[in-house]
Amino acid sequence: MDYQPAYPAEPQGPCLLGFHEQEDIDSVNGALALRPQIEKIIDALWEQGFDRVFFMGIGGTYASALQAEVYTRGRSSLEIYAENAAEYLTTGNKRLTGRSIVVYSSVSGNTPEMAEMVKKVKAQGARVLAFIDTPGSALTQEGCWDHLVVYPKNEQLKFYMAANYLMYKNGEFPEYERYNREMESSLAQGLANIEKAADGWAYDYAKKKARALKERPDLPHYFIGAGNQWGACYSYAMCYWEEQMWIRTKSISCGEFFHGTMEVITADTPVTLFMGEDQQRPLAQRVARFLPKVCGDYTIIDTKDLPLPGISQEFRGSLSHLMMHAVNNRVDAYLEHFLRHPLSIRRYYRQFGY
Repeated sequence: MDYQPAYPAEPQGPCLLGFHEQEDIDSVNGALALRPQIEKIIDALWEQGFDRVFFMGIGGTYASALQAEVYTRGRSSLEIYAENAAEYLTTGNKRLTGRSIVVYSSVSGNTPEMAEMVKKVKAQGARVLAFIDTPGSALTQEGCWDHLVVYPKNEQLKFYMAANYLMYKNGEFPEYERYNREMESSLAQGLANIEKAADGWAYDYAKKKARALKERPDLPHYFIGAGNQWGACYSYAMCYWEEQMWIRTKSISCGEFFHGTMEVITADTPVTLFMGEDQQRPLAQRVARFLPKVCGDYTIIDTKDLPLPGISQEFRGSLSHLMMHAVNNRVDAYLEHFLRHPLSIRRYYRQFGY
């Protein structure tokens, strides 16, 4: 039998490795097509009345909850919170009552913390909107939800769609229909185009990082972000570089960066700043001004430099985290190749009991 290498021949340059354009476009458009279903669910919840909304998650889904919370914080008078499922199981939350709404997402549909969280909030009488990626999984079974949406991927988009309609119902999003027309006509192709536009840059970035990691595997890489980019960099550092690639990282918000972390940044510290276009952009700009003064190995990824035709300038901030994700998809594809480390393998996660 001829030996088949696990990886293709070494790319001599950017080649859109692992990119499946039509599949990605269909995936985003399919998520956007969930809007009538999500609106119908929220209409029912609105009619019943509620006191607070909790976006609940663990790991990457908690990062998405943080993004939904910060997105609505400066826009809505509704009481909307992000809650970590593991912390809720131990600490509880007196603000979460039988009149509350819990919105959660699960990729596998069987994450232990999420399953236990659902039991607890349901016993309390809270109503549950579940976004589950995997059909037929444990969390899709009756008793784990009051309202269920089963559709793979696009978790951040689904959370924002729910948040957007809640704000619309509360009279706080008059541009809602125009916003969604632009999203549904332009977002999917726009994100695919960002991946194509970022491919060459991502190849060079990944090759540089792979080389540096071989020289200094002990040196953590710092990721910094603000607004919806804080959830993005928190998730990217932990769920992608640490979990999937076993690379040591540290993530810090732009607002907190100047209260400790800045003191350990030196000339050779690897740093990547995620800059978005939402209300907290000035916090990221402050970090961007500081880094060149002390660091010789910093990278700034600014969504303002990325094309997204068909989307009004006023709406780009609400999509900055999705634009950043498109860039990072390209980085991941090349890092996986240069490090010869499949993103699907784990040392410990779900490998045994703990």
